[in-house]
Amino acid sequence: MYRQFGNSAYRTGFVEHARGDFTLAKSGQLEALIALERIGTRLSFARNDEIYAEGDDSDYWCKVVSGTVRICKLLADGRRHIAEFCFGDDCFGIDNASERVYAAEAVDDVIVMRFRRSATEQLIDENPMVARILRDAMLRDLASAHSRTLLLGRMTAPERVAAFLLEMFERRERTKALDLPMSRIDIADCLGLTVETVCRTLSIFRRDGMIAVPNPHRIELLDRPALEEIGEPQ
Repeated sequence: MYRQFGNSAYRTGFVEHARGDFTLAKSGQLEALIALERIGTRLSFARNDEIYAEGDDSDYWCKVVSGTVRICKLLADGRRHIAEFCFGDDCFGIDNASERVYAAEAVDDVIVMRFRRSATEQLIDENPMVARILRDAMLRDLASAHSRTLLLGRMTAPERVAAFLLEMFERRERTKALDLPMSRIDIADCLGLTVETVCRTLSIFRRDGMIAVPNPHRIELLDRPALEEIGEPQ
C-alpha cells in the first residue's frame, strides 16, 4: 500500500534537499518533483486522527512528510487489518479506485502533502515525467504487495516478526537501532497475529540475543545474521 517517489536525496517533502543532485536534475525528475510539490497542500494530523475513511471518495492522494500513517481496514468479523505503515516520503491513496478501500490514520503526529487528482492529471498532461514518477511508485507498491502476500501466506509467526523488523530497519534506513512508533497491537494487526504472539516472539528474540528492547518503541539490532536466518527463509 505504500509507494515512494523521488530519490533518497529527496526526503520529507523538501525539494531543496534534492537541488544538488545532478542525476535528478539531468533526468528532469527534479523539475517534476518541484511541480508536484507546488500543487500539494500541507496538512497536520494528531495521533490516531483519521486522514480519510474507508468508503470516502478517492479525489486526492497523499505523501508523508513526517510521522507514521497506518493503512487499515475493519473486517466483517470486527477484526482490524493493517495493510501497511507509511513513513516519510511514502505515498498512499494513489490508486485509481473511485472510493477508498482502506482508511488512513495517523499513528503519531503526522504531516502530509495532499494532492488533488484533478490537479495531478493536469500536471501529467504538462509534464510527462510526473506520470513516470507515479508509475514507478505504483510498481514499487506492487512489489511490496507481493512480498506481503508471502509474509502472511507462508511464514510462521517468528518468520513474520523477524521479516517485519528487517523491513522496518531497511525502510527507515537504520542499521543498529530503530524507533517504532506503532504499538504491539498495530504490529499484530499488520502481521495477522495476536498481540500475545508478537510480544512472546519479541521476548524470544531478546532472550536469544538477537535484539534489545530498551523501551516499547525502540528496537536495537544485536545479531542481524541470526534475525535474517529467521526472517528470510530460503
